[in-house]
Amino acid sequence: MRNPMEMTGRTVIVTGAGQGIGKAVSELFLDLGANVVLVERNPETLEATAAAMDRDRVLPVLGNVAEEGFGEACVARAVERFGAVHGLVNNAGITRPAMLEKMTMQQWQAVIDVNLTGCYLMLQAVGRHMLERARKELPQPVGTTGAIVNIASTAGKRGSIGQVNYAAAKAGLFGMTMTAAREWAKYGIRCNSVGFGTVVTPMTETIRSERFAAQTLARIPMGRYAEPHEVAPLVCFLVSNAAVYITGENMTVSGGSHMQP
Repeated sequence: MRNPMEMTGRTVIVTGAGQGIGKAVSELFLDLGANVVLVERNPETLEATAAAMDRDRVLPVLGNVAEEGFGEACVARAVERFGAVHGLVNNAGITRPAMLEKMTMQQWQAVIDVNLTGCYLMLQAVGRHMLERARKELPQPVGTTGAIVNIASTAGKRGSIGQVNYAAAKAGLFGMTMTAAREWAKYGIRCNSVGFGTVVTPMTETIRSERFAAQTLARIPMGRYAEPHEVAPLVCFLVSNAAVYITGENMTVSGGSHMQP
């Protein structure tokens, strides 16, 4: 039986691909047959991750998604190497925690720049490329031109103590996701978001520390944290043609910590 998530011949850009969720997603895309463009701003992390992968199907790209023009340059390199871009996972993100009344403008702006503006710039650059392809000859069935997944967070749905910048950026991704889905659906371009609860990554070390672990776990009905390889499949599913009729959705993988009808 053919795997509906099989992605041989398709190319996906993954930002923040050097570690954690981005790395797990990239590894699964490779297992599914895709070419992967690894975007990372830490050169050591990028090289170490790329070195462990099939270099024939991997393109490491060093850079900052928040820099204007980087998205277009990244897409151009991907097209030069693999011919086209069929997917984007907007995963790059940072945290700069502080209680709301103590947060500096620098802390606020740094997170907004990467987690919100960076996602917008990458989405726009990839979207323009996909639109150009679709306008020449719209693939059938509609929905197969390409797909974008924005990595959100439960923090964007319920807030996050000490992270107003992060929560605001992640909440903004929901509006960005649904707007792109509405504007681009007729061109076969799908856009969804996936929000995670607590995943074992460097970014969640503080809330998983001895000081906060008990209260963090108490909010998770499944009683444990997620590993990156456990949350990657939904992201890859949404980029694949197995999700050809899904767009504008904001899904959650949280072990039950965030439930909604």
